[in-house]
Amino acid sequence: MAGQYPRALPRGTGPGAGAPGWDACSVPISEIITVEETDINGKHYTSGKWQKMGKPYAFTVHRVRRARQHRWRWAQVTFWCPEEQLCHLWLQTLRELLEKLTSRPKHLLVFINPFGGKGQGKRIYERKVAPLFTLASITTEIIVTERANHAKESLYELNIDKYDGIVCVGGDGMFSEVLHGLVGRTQRDAGVDQDQPRAALVPSPLRIGIIPAGSTDCVCYSTVGTNDAETSALHIVVGDSLPMDVSSVHHNSTLLRYSVSLLGYGFYGDIIKDSEQKRWMGLIRYDFSGLKTFLSHHCYEGTVSFLPAQHTVGSPRDRTPCRAGCFVCRQSKRQLEEERKRSLYGLESAEEVEEWKVVCGQFLAINATNMSCACPRSPQGLSPAAHLGDGSSDLILIRKCSRFNFLRFLVRHTNQGDQFDFTFVEVYRVKKFQFVSKPAEDEDGSVWGRGEKRLGQLCSDRPPCCCTVSSSAWNCDGEVLSSPAIEVRVHCQLVRLFARGIEENSKQESHR
Repeated sequence: MAGQYPRALPRGTGPGAGAPGWDACSVPISEIITVEETDINGKHYTSGKWQKMGKPYAFTVHRVRRARQHRWRWAQVTFWCPEEQLCHLWLQTLRELLEKLTSRPKHLLVFINPFGGKGQGKRIYERKVAPLFTLASITTEIIVTERANHAKESLYELNIDKYDGIVCVGGDGMFSEVLHGLVGRTQRDAGVDQDQPRAALVPSPLRIGIIPAGSTDCVCYSTVGTNDAETSALHIVVGDSLPMDVSSVHHNSTLLRYSVSLLGYGFYGDIIKDSEQKRWMGLIRYDFSGLKTFLSHHCYEGTVSFLPAQHTVGSPRDRTPCRAGCFVCRQSKRQLEEERKRSLYGLESAEEVEEWKVVCGQFLAINATNMSCACPRSPQGLSPAAHLGDGSSDLILIRKCSRFNFLRFLVRHTNQGDQFDFTFVEVYRVKKFQFVSKPAEDEDGSVWGRGEKRLGQLCSDRPPCCCTVSSSAWNCDGEVLSSPAIEVRVHCQLVRLFARGIEENSKQESHR
């Protein structure tokens, strides 16, 4: 380009524009949305004022601008050139560079839940998301869901090969529905039986985009750092990709559900079970059920057996959060793949029986998290150091304790304290686990599953439970699972999101 550069017009021509003497910034090509030719009406800016000139030539760069609290904003800078040839050369060069970004979606299938959260999904999409998709020349096919499982059923029926990704507009429930549809469709097409707990699930080639419009938006908050619709839309536009673990939850030889955030028995299971009976109360039902469950202070007896995640390079208490370009996720996946290759030369089942650990007792809560489970109310989440794609889940056991101590534990989720620093709390990083409640165990005579006789003998001498309530339910990403006996397996990086993870110490540009 012979060393010739266009000059930026002042801030008045659009958000984020600069002028000589102002702070400069560089923007990677990957964060440019689009470029377009611009008419600046025969004027240019020089020496602090506008002056008339011959016909100038200009182009506008639409880009990503970082704001506070991990938010992204659409910004634009207009450049003028004294020569038409120079202007066209810049436009052609930038467009050629953008064309090489093959990870960007061109055609998306969009599901909008008009009822989730505060019922603002359709409005949020039309006002904040659709204009950005149009600007980026992304075409869409929109389906407004009319009933539960509408999106899941559609993904089983539609020809999804023509799309570059699936976008869901709604809360965590809407994302879960799209996840189940996409994962289930992928397994069906690959001939994989989802009901087999040991089946090797096939990753889907399509990415999922989340436009937050729910009451909690835990998945979006934990993967992007904010539940802001414009931010999520821009991550989709620039074609970000974030691999994420998915846990399969089985009872005997039947798939119950998939989980990506929280599996909670006891406290969180009781909350979701009670709140489902009070849907008429609206969003306040969660607070009401939470207070009621806390005051009830039920504990449950059972047996947890788990296979430690020896392949992971992190631990739940290392205070190392999952961030964009996470080393722990990359390295853990490599080690997990090496472990699987080595298992081909031996008897994996015999090795795993020897490695399984068993914990018996009375629990106020049993939580398993595939991610931090952060949200606006709990910025650090249930497990601050949980990783999105390391092939493991953080298993948190809260044993029977006083109501006051349990309150201390819950309060730690809202501040910077270590919520695992209690004698009644245990946390393990696992790749598989099983749970069976005391009533179910007595009925079967032993703990079902791998090594059932051996595990049953290990727990036969424990004292009887003094709880008045026999069993709880499982909270699986906000849905109730009535069967207390489950088998859980983490599938490493089974799906990908249009996201890049929470950026560490990202540069704030809101002052520009």
